[in-house]
Amino acid sequence: MTDTSTAAPDARAADRYELRLLVILFLSFGFVFFDRQALSFLAPYMDRDFGLSNAELGTLSGVLALTWALAGMFAGRLSDALGRRKPILVVAVVLFSLFSASSGLMGGFAGLLVARALMGTAEGAVLPMAQSLMVEASRESRRGFNMGLLQGSSAGLLGGIVAPLVVVWLAETYDWRVAFYVTIVPGLIMAALIWKFVRERAPRAPQVREETVKVPLGEVLRLRNIVVCMLIACCYLTWFVTIITFTPTYLTQVKGFDPGTMSGVMTCLGVAWVLWGFATPAISDRIGRKPALIGFTALAVCCPLAVVFVESPVLLGALMVVTYTGLGCFTLFMATIPAETVPRAALATALGVIMGVGELAGGFLGPMVAGWASDQWGLRAAMFIAAAGALAVVGFCFLLKETAPAVLRRRAAA
Repeated sequence: MTDTSTAAPDARAADRYELRLLVILFLSFGFVFFDRQALSFLAPYMDRDFGLSNAELGTLSGVLALTWALAGMFAGRLSDALGRRKPILVVAVVLFSLFSASSGLMGGFAGLLVARALMGTAEGAVLPMAQSLMVEASRESRRGFNMGLLQGSSAGLLGGIVAPLVVVWLAETYDWRVAFYVTIVPGLIMAALIWKFVRERAPRAPQVREETVKVPLGEVLRLRNIVVCMLIACCYLTWFVTIITFTPTYLTQVKGFDPGTMSGVMTCLGVAWVLWGFATPAISDRIGRKPALIGFTALAVCCPLAVVFVESPVLLGALMVVTYTGLGCFTLFMATIPAETVPRAALATALGVIMGVGELAGGFLGPMVAGWASDQWGLRAAMFIAAAGALAVVGFCFLLKETAPAVLRRRAAA
């Protein structure tokens, strides 16, 4: 017989910890994307000093994605081997803050390349650790919603809304280097909060010693959902990184928008990022992961096409809010579906591999190819490449097996 006098307080304590963890990790990953996005918004200002070509701009984004990918795969595997996540997360947050600020010290393309590579090395470990901690602390009914807030809305709020406003203002008021320097402060604050308030094991984590059971990587890669999520990650990262890398330059150079107008349109992307970042996973909790991915990705195909064909900044901003739905989907294929597919002992490994492979193909190669194509045929080429990436995702989604608990229960009952 259950002792309700202790069960209720335990449940309330678990709920409070779930909320506290969500807030801390929300801000931590949000500042990761604040730092990552800063380069795209500052590119027009840096061009005065460095004269960056489209290919060089794509390379700067690509090298960060490369080291992000390698670090994510290594950190995920290391975490599962050690059974520890918190220390890795704290070190990663401290280092990415330091390396982000160092970009402001560089005097040329080569120095920027090194700084971005080091920054990606630190940032790559953050998401697998954060999502692994969050999935264990979440109630089943809020799993998709929590992970969507953590990965999607946080990056949208701080990377998509706050970043263009703050870094453009700092560049206009002071200098683009100052914008990089200020990124060190929030990261160090978040590292201290993680160290003080985050637990290694959440109250809702399984009490069995599952972490002692080592799951070979080959066994993880034999799961169909994991392989399909890797393919989706490659194409969706191409869509995402290409858009965030080249849209600010497209708006200022091709459409002739002034920096303020460009910043306003990019802020609309951030609004959509926040909105769909939690709405898409929450909807998937009810209708299923697979149909949510298919529907919202079909909308995402239209986003880069709107950048090319819509001239009015007001209409373009409105369309950005409606069609920039992909970041809500990221949580599903990078975290939620893998978490519902693999055992806990392989969770960080699975998240790291999916993120790593996606960043290598879509985040590293994607923007470099898009940059080269833009130098050859104009910046429109980059937008068309982004649209093609999202279109390929729609096809891959049909190969997924449904994992949403509520949907599976309804099917079993039927």
